[in-house]
Amino acid sequence: MKNEKVVTIYDLAERLNLAPSTISRGLQDNPAVTAKTRKKIFDAATEMGYRFNTFASNLRKQKTNTIGVIVPRLNSYFISDILAGIEKELNVSGYNMLISQSLELEENEIKYAAEMLQNRVDGLIVNLAANTRNLDHYKEYIRHRIPLLFVDRVIEEDDFNKVVINNEKAGYEITNHLIEQGCKRIAHLTGNCMRNVYQERKLGYERALTEHQLPKQQDLIFETDLTEESSILVAKQLLKMKNRPDALFVANDLSAVICMKVFKDAGLRIPEDIAVAGFNNDIISRISEPMLTTMNYPGEEMGKIAARHLVSQLNGEEDAALTNTIILKSQLLIRPSSLKKKTI
Repeated sequence: MKNEKVVTIYDLAERLNLAPSTISRGLQDNPAVTAKTRKKIFDAATEMGYRFNTFASNLRKQKTNTIGVIVPRLNSYFISDILAGIEKELNVSGYNMLISQSLELEENEIKYAAEMLQNRVDGLIVNLAANTRNLDHYKEYIRHRIPLLFVDRVIEEDDFNKVVINNEKAGYEITNHLIEQGCKRIAHLTGNCMRNVYQERKLGYERALTEHQLPKQQDLIFETDLTEESSILVAKQLLKMKNRPDALFVANDLSAVICMKVFKDAGLRIPEDIAVAGFNNDIISRISEPMLTTMNYPGEEMGKIAARHLVSQLNGEEDAALTNTIILKSQLLIRPSSLKKKTI
């Protein structure tokens, strides 16, 4: 491995039958080279290892004071909280933030991970897309000891730095609360269970049912993309059931409030006819009617801690080769949407 051939622009030129000067301009994203040709050059560079073998040393020696951040979407209160926390911490440390959103697609995440490396970010923070299957596209960060940290959505079996909460415990606590309120037929609306956050919340939901000897019914579990459209569809499906659920646990607050509106429009009382609980403690949970029971998920703190640990690695205060999983506390916030048993 130490004697591996260093790929040059001349190798790329020979491979693509282009002039070395064209290769050079293309690698610099010069508009004088067509977009189609630039793509061919970058694809070949990636395949042949040019990008990393040629300027990997510069990547580490020339600090840009920029931290890359890849998130699934920007139109999320929780993601906004994470970004706010990252930015506050980076500003104090003298770093800038470069943000890309994957729009929940693995192919976008792969592209942006490569582009962040091209832009010579000093470190990278990632919240995974819904359908990301593995972390192979981050191997070059590890290879060149570029600090890399995952927040919230992670792949558990991979050995990377992570900042998370105990989603299984949180899902259990919400479901257990609904059971304590007398609910016996509890539906669960969740996101893509490829992601740890949704899979673990579902496991907590199922554990609570098992502990209270309530059946786990597949017809009461709905795995969706948690959009407005899919949430409305699930709520309408629940309304049509002959044996309608007496509670609904939703994996985020926005979808929970959308479901509550559908229920209320159909004439149901909340929580008397159906109790509802969400997750995240978004602003909408505090202005809905009734106010939504939810799990306080410390997004801003998560962002701050992620940025702090990344900067510590950049400053040599932590070994980038060591991995840590930081688990933050979450808190169940009980509000009127789930209180079937009124307290005096």
